[in-house]
Amino acid sequence: MIQERINEKLQQAFSPLHLEVVNESYMHNVPAGSESHFKVVIVSEQFEGVRLIGRHRAVNSVLADELAAEVHALAMHTYTESEWQNLFDGAPLSPSCRGGAKLV
Repeated sequence: MIQERINEKLQQAFSPLHLEVVNESYMHNVPAGSESHFKVVIVSEQFEGVRLIGRHRAVNSVLADELAAEVHALAMHTYTESEWQNLFDGAPLSPSCRGGAKLV
C-alpha cells in the first residue's frame, strides 16, 4: 500500500514525534480504493529553525518516487514540537474537492 510506504519513509527520514498519513482519495473523483490523495501531519525536531518551504521540500524529497508516480496530491502540515503543542485543534481539515466532478 502506498499509504504504508509513505508512513515508513517519513518515519525513517524524520523520526517524528507525531505522524499521520491520511488517505483522502475518497474525497475526490477517483475509483473506490484509490490511493492518490494524501494528507500528512508530521511533527519533527528536524523542522526546528527550518522555514515552511524548507520543510515541504524535505518531505517532497523523501517522497519523490511516490509523487512522480502514484500520488496525485499531497497536503502537508509540518510542525516543530512547540508549534504542535500550541495548536488547539490539531492540523486543519482538508477542503472538499472542487475539481474533477462528473457532470450529469
